[in-house]
Amino acid sequence: MTVLIADDQPLVRRGLSLILRSDPAIEVVGEVGDGEQAIAAARELRPDVILMDIRMPVLDGVRATEHLAAELPRCRVLALSTFDMDEHVVSALRAGASGFLPKDVSPEELVAALRTVHRGEAVVAPRLLTRLLAAFVTPAPAPHPPAGDLSGLTPREVEVLRLIAVGLDNAEIARRMAIGVQTVKNHATGLFAKLGVRDRAQAVIAAYESGLVRAGRSDQGRPDGRR
Repeated sequence: MTVLIADDQPLVRRGLSLILRSDPAIEVVGEVGDGEQAIAAARELRPDVILMDIRMPVLDGVRATEHLAAELPRCRVLALSTFDMDEHVVSALRAGASGFLPKDVSPEELVAALRTVHRGEAVVAPRLLTRLLAAFVTPAPAPHPPAGDLSGLTPREVEVLRLIAVGLDNAEIARRMAIGVQTVKNHATGLFAKLGVRDRAQAVIAAYESGLVRAGRSDQGRPDGRR
């Protein structure tokens, strides 16, 4: 897996590089200090994954991600943020980032997230994402019926989307709905295509914006009441 690091702080870049270079399965192909340099380096190096800081000078991580998603969609972007409650994280997911991590994650969590993104999946931290959406995403006025684009989903797809949006993984959704994990994956693939989203992160945003789920609702979380 080839990785490009984009962060405006040299010390952070060096630290991330040292962490990743310790894994023989990861090759750090470049380090840059702003979004404009990230786009130029991605064009030249074609990395598998770009670790993209959200807040950078010249061109920030959100706008850089927009350019990369349009021009080099095979270069997956994993956004990084110093701040848990950062409205730019949601903007980055909308722009095409495959997920996000706070910068205080452990080296093991960082490497695991990169592998997930490299597989073409999204890295979603359910509790953190729920807080961000509650603060920065404006839902539709009423949750029933689902608004707009959700009208094309089957009832099963709507339920899978609702459970994805409250933070359940595929195995938990399968148990909740009494169906197989592969069936959950099939439903997820179908609803992603119908919504025009590419991964779980963007699907969660669509669920909140449609009003299908709402922040603060006590009846929509995990079976054990965790969020």
